[in-house]
Amino acid sequence: MKRNPLELAAIASAAVPGLSPTGATSAPDDSADFDAALLVDSAGKQWRVRSPKHPEASMRLETELQALRAFSPGIRAELPFHVPHIAGSVRRGDLSTFVYSHLEGSTWDLESLCAGGRRMASELGRALAAIHELPPTLVHRADLPSYEANEFRQRKLNELDQAATSGHIPSTLLRRWEHALEDVTLWKFSPTVVHGDLHEDNLLISGGRVSAVTGWTDLRIGDPADDFAWLAAAEDPDFADAVYAAYAATRTTPVDPHLARRASLAAEFALAQWMVRGLAVNDTGMIAEAEDMMATLVEDIHASEQAHAEEAKREWAERNNRADSDTVRDNRADTDSNNDDDSDDGANDDSSADTLSTVTPIRPGTGEPPSGEGTATSALPVISTGR
Repeated sequence: MKRNPLELAAIASAAVPGLSPTGATSAPDDSADFDAALLVDSAGKQWRVRSPKHPEASMRLETELQALRAFSPGIRAELPFHVPHIAGSVRRGDLSTFVYSHLEGSTWDLESLCAGGRRMASELGRALAAIHELPPTLVHRADLPSYEANEFRQRKLNELDQAATSGHIPSTLLRRWEHALEDVTLWKFSPTVVHGDLHEDNLLISGGRVSAVTGWTDLRIGDPADDFAWLAAAEDPDFADAVYAAYAATRTTPVDPHLARRASLAAEFALAQWMVRGLAVNDTGMIAEAEDMMATLVEDIHASEQAHAEEAKREWAERNNRADSDTVRDNRADTDSNNDDDSDDGANDDSSADTLSTVTPIRPGTGEPPSGEGTATSALPVISTGR
């Protein structure tokens, strides 16, 4: 059941003794899991409320409580952004609602972040690097999940198998994701601390900088590429590239070369995960949304493959034309040389002109020009999963 901001204000009053809300408004959050609101109390102080919609979401908030408790004052002081403090909680049945003290800043949509240009890209890259430089002991202390690279890849393969059994995943995507997951070179990364649910709604911006990072329900040690997946939806690829560049420049250890490709894969695979979640809770809206987004992704993949094929044909034609020109030039040089020799002998053999011909280069073993089929497609940006 969806709770409106006034209902959340009443719950917050029970969670934090002495809190007297005078105003409330909806706040962006994971709509499938939480209701959220921003409150103002009688003293003008602001608060944030997150209320779970089902037991699994409530468990995620309990996990966030563990995670936030693991952020010692020393760790918090070294971060370039603020991390939430939990002011109180209240449990009703199987669901626990949490109230957080206010953090400075506001959420920007992805388009607004991209409009911030290189300065904002630098801020995001620096924030991501700071998360991935957090000490692993923070995760271990909170007793949260930790995955090695191959273990993480195997988990993804298991999730793909589960999604395949639903019968709702297009075969084009199943093949594409399976090939990527079976490419072991793609998954040779150094695990780091990962936020796990990073996207624009969990970033607060103030004064043109990232002032706070929220939503730590999925903190773990795993693939750093997961925290970049949301950037795949950016319409400006140069912005995402600038974020990666700022991130690499800030990290104290080398960044693996396949980070961006795995991030794009994670963004695509999120559609399958959204579908599985929709089926699990029998939410027809989520299912229809996931089907529409996967259909769009398939169209994008086919369009990308066609573009690659046309580019390959253009490149072949250019090479062919250059080869023709070289052949003609070489044959002319040979003819001129022969003519010079014949002139010396006082004779001119007209049959030399008949030797000029066009040599068409072919693909080895095919006898045909390259068609472009089978060309590896680049990872495609995808539309938002509906957060």
